[in-house]
Amino acid sequence: MRQAIRFATTGDGVRLAWAQRGNGPPLVRASNWLTHIDYDLESPVWRHWIEFLTGHFGLLRYDERGCGMSDWKVADLSCSRWIEDLEAVVDAARPRTPFALLGISQGAATAIQYAVRHPEHVSHLILYGGYAAGWRHRDDPAALRAYESIVELMRHGWGKENPVFRQLFTARFVPGGSAEQLQWFNELCRRTTEPEVAAALLEARAEVDVRKLLPAVQTPTLVLHATGDQVSPLANGHLLAQQIPGAEFVPLPSDNHVLLAEEPAWEQFREAVLEFTGRGALLVGKREAAVFRRLTQREREILAGICAGYSNAGIGKRLFIAEKTVRNHVTRLFEKLGVHSRTEAVICARDGGFGD
Repeated sequence: MRQAIRFATTGDGVRLAWAQRGNGPPLVRASNWLTHIDYDLESPVWRHWIEFLTGHFGLLRYDERGCGMSDWKVADLSCSRWIEDLEAVVDAARPRTPFALLGISQGAATAIQYAVRHPEHVSHLILYGGYAAGWRHRDDPAALRAYESIVELMRHGWGKENPVFRQLFTARFVPGGSAEQLQWFNELCRRTTEPEVAAALLEARAEVDVRKLLPAVQTPTLVLHATGDQVSPLANGHLLAQQIPGAEFVPLPSDNHVLLAEEPAWEQFREAVLEFTGRGALLVGKREAAVFRRLTQREREILAGICAGYSNAGIGKRLFIAEKTVRNHVTRLFEKLGVHSRTEAVICARDGGFGD
């Protein structure tokens, strides 16, 4: 995945790295923890997100201040700067407006602020795993103490070769992750920022509070949230959907804060986003096209015969093979397509554009 990386300069002189990639209607992703716009392309945790979004949209993404390829040595890492940073990147990149705006995790607060401040720029607001109030503004003293303990551990163990300190943090993001995915996420943490900056960035998350802005959102909004999210509990998603006028809420059956490619919740996320943005028909075509590409040439010929209405005997006669051989191919063909009858196979081929 190739991309051109550019830099925008904020009002207080911070350089933010951003990249734009993909074809289709524009979609801007507000920055979230933790990203590296170059290293993410190799990621077993983030790569499928980028492939999906760039496959359907012109995706604009950037690394937040103190993180990734953006400036690390920054005087002000407070959450009050997030909206200004998003504005600086949008002004530099100049995506076609109005654009869809995606806020993941703490990026949801930034996206909400931008949508309220610039309603004419935002066509759709998509919030995943988000929250309107950070830990200091929630009525949960025990959770706040645990959060503060993690911040302190980050200061002491973040940059060490032994990943045990980072593991305490990363395991909450992808508890269902494989050893490879957890190892990659640990390495991302080390590459993306340094201990003091990581702690300051996490502390800034605790100070977020955009609850008063929620009723002012005018943009059509989709709220998605993993039901077992340990980083941002499900109640945060409920609050966003309840307080934003007309918002649609989609719960996703997952314990992961960052959805992984192999889990059903990821498929549900993709379907919901494309349906919400008016691009739902594209998902079916793209998925089924991939199914057809897995067929052998002989299986493609047999599927064409089924669609033309020929019996197994008729297909065998046209292809000069035995009827029993055709039956064996049909069995394997049905397994690959996930269908159980000739009628279902014809519908699958028709809806997926087979043979076009």
